[in-house]
Amino acid sequence: MEPRSKEQLEQDLADALTEGEMAGSDPDEAALHRLSPRYEVRSQAERDPIVEETKAIRRMAKEVDDRYDDYMSRATGDADKGAGPSRTE
Repeated sequence: MEPRSKEQLEQDLADALTEGEMAGSDPDEAALHRLSPRYEVRSQAERDPIVEETKAIRRMAKEVDDRYDDYMSRATGDADKGAGPSRTE
């Protein structure tokens, strides 16, 4: 194989890149596919992890204040009805 000149290699490369149909899709459409989705997937839990952890802590120690009492009453009241805790924040 004989060595080719730099100009000949550049010409061969330019010919290879410009010949035939351009492969690929619309650049705008490709950019949209690369973006992350605007939504997130959430799954419904059967149990509220805050309620479970609070119950476990209350079995081990006595709370100094009643900061979780309101949440626990709402969460366990809703759980009896078959729904999760309501968040009205």
